[in-house]
Amino acid sequence: MSDYIMAIDQGTTSTRAIIFDRGGNIISTGQLEHEQIFPHPGWVEHDPKEIWLHTREVIGQALGKADMTRHNIRALGITNQRATTLVWDKNTGEPVYNAIVWQDTRTQPIVDRLADGDYERYRAKTGLPLAPVFPGTKIVWILDNVEGARARAEAGDLIFGTIDTWLLWNLTGGVDGGVHATDVTNASLTLFMDLETLEWDDEILADFGVPRSMLPEVRSSSEIYGVASEQSLLREVPIAGILGDQQAATFGQAAFDPGEAKNTYGTGNFLLFNTGDKLVQSTNGLISTLAYKLGDQPAQYALEGLIAVTGSLVQWLRDNLGIIATAAEIEALARSVEDNGGAYFVPAFSGLLAPYWRSEARGALVGMTRYVNKAHIARAVLESIAFQSAEVFDAVNADSGVALTELKVDGGAITNDLLGQIQANVLGVPVVRPVVAETTALGAAYVAGLAVGYWSDLDELRANWQEDRRWVPEITQDERDRTYRLWKKAVTKTFDWADEDVA
Repeated sequence: MSDYIMAIDQGTTSTRAIIFDRGGNIISTGQLEHEQIFPHPGWVEHDPKEIWLHTREVIGQALGKADMTRHNIRALGITNQRATTLVWDKNTGEPVYNAIVWQDTRTQPIVDRLADGDYERYRAKTGLPLAPVFPGTKIVWILDNVEGARARAEAGDLIFGTIDTWLLWNLTGGVDGGVHATDVTNASLTLFMDLETLEWDDEILADFGVPRSMLPEVRSSSEIYGVASEQSLLREVPIAGILGDQQAATFGQAAFDPGEAKNTYGTGNFLLFNTGDKLVQSTNGLISTLAYKLGDQPAQYALEGLIAVTGSLVQWLRDNLGIIATAAEIEALARSVEDNGGAYFVPAFSGLLAPYWRSEARGALVGMTRYVNKAHIARAVLESIAFQSAEVFDAVNADSGVALTELKVDGGAITNDLLGQIQANVLGVPVVRPVVAETTALGAAYVAGLAVGYWSDLDELRANWQEDRRWVPEITQDERDRTYRLWKKAVTKTFDWADEDVA
């Protein structure tokens, strides 16, 4: 009987199950979107029970479309929206609150209190600045604001997880022996893990007031954590790989070696640069993180630039302004004009992440004149994605001391060919898209497959990678410098907006 690898790709807007063959080709896909909950300005939540329900449904969809059963699936890998935080009762399986999404900024007062003026106080251990995006302060908010939560946590009844942990726990039985674990890539973004020891840091946990008993076991990215429970369509299938979504995309791009990089264009953008077994601390607004860890092999590290709003800006143009009816329409609309008409759009809807880390920034559309129309705004939206990525690209070059000569790209937004060309123009280097653009799910499949011997080694995975499209720069250096200068000027207009009486 033919066997395959399945990956669960639980993202910010949807959950997918994708089945891959040995060549890394997609056999079938199941997908469902979930609700985006916005209780207050700056707050973003998901219903974890909806996500778990959708996970089970998309597994069934993928199996059904491929006319397969669990017997065809050799192993399951999980990749997830990182930093989205939930706390649940280990005895009942009930979440005590909605999952607080990585984009949420409600914990800024907790960040300010813990920082006491020094937002870098934990960077040496964790590679991270103090910021609302990471789970640490989200856990504190739940413990402080959900009635009875802190007492239940201190009694050992509540446990924490990012979405990978929630799915692993439920898939392996939940209250009936579910495995409470995460991998090093997800753990590295919590603000609690020491990047060198790969263990939770008790001093930081004490500062935050978070009981260690809440935290999952930290495991490698590629090993058998457990098997799917009797109630699952994948009963007895090994769950053998976990990677945070951006690390999964990097793995799916076969960027295994120091100096290799990728940029994912999704809800936000995330550029990862592999630094090998060397932990590099950024001095240019990036974070230091784990790239992956395969079983007992040494951990591999990366520098990462996080951008909060890119693909979601296209959704905002569709849903909030109604300028387009579908996300795909933006390319034709933006192509109908030659340039942005002087308009620049900085989507600091919940602050700016890398390389600025300005939580008080808010979005700005600048350079407006009577000449500007909706096509210019559409073009400015695509350019904002490219400009934000260029700033992170520059930071990687500065931190690494290695000038990147091309950029591998993936994610839903990069199916937009105009965006690919704009990105090459802004960077001044070629931009390369692979044949299999679903690199996030592919990376999760790869680490699971390696753990069970489905693939033999990294060289076999490298051989699977194929180029689909390459964009080369088509503008002059003078034009590149002019537009980049105006972009940076536009970014400064977003600073210092939110204060105590402005959300």
